[in-house]
Amino acid sequence: MASKEVLELKQQQVEAIKAKISSAKSLVIIDYMGLNVAEDTAFRKQLRDAGVDYQVLKNRLVKRAFDDLGYTQFDDALNGPTAVAFSDKDAVAPAKIIVENIKKLNKMKAKCGLVEGEYMDENGVKTIASIPSREILIAKMLGSMQSPITGLAVCLNKIAEKMEQQA
Repeated sequence: MASKEVLELKQQQVEAIKAKISSAKSLVIIDYMGLNVAEDTAFRKQLRDAGVDYQVLKNRLVKRAFDDLGYTQFDDALNGPTAVAFSDKDAVAPAKIIVENIKKLNKMKAKCGLVEGEYMDENGVKTIASIPSREILIAKMLGSMQSPITGLAVCLNKIAEKMEQQA
C-alpha cells in the first residue's frame, strides 16, 4: 500500500472512532492484559449481551480522535494495551460489567472513561459502576411515591375502625 493510502485509511479509522465517541452515552478505556482466551471470550459476550461495543484500538488513533474532539484528559491512559467499551444506550453498563470482571478476575484495569461527555478517572468509573440499574432506580422511585399514599390509607383505616368502635 502506498503511504497516501495508509494515511487515508488511518484518517477513516480516526473518523469512525470520533463518531463512536460522539454517539456514546459512555465509554470506558481498559487495560485488558492478563486475560486468557476463555476469560476474554466470556467478557466480550457479557458486553455484547448488554449492547456494549468493545474494541481493541490503536492508542495513536484513539488519541487523535479524542484530540480532534477537544478531550486532552485521555493522553495518559492511552499507552500500553488498550481496549475501549462504548455504549450508546446505557451509560452505566460498560462500567458495571468491567468493574464486575475486574473484581472477579483481578486481571484487568479500568484506566478512565467518559460518561455523558464528562471525563471520569479510574475511581469515577468505579463510582459509576455502583449506580443501580435503571429498572432498580425506577422501582425505588415508585416505592417512595407509594409510601405516603400507603401511610394515608393506613391512617384513614385506623380512623374508620375507631369510629366503628365508638358507634
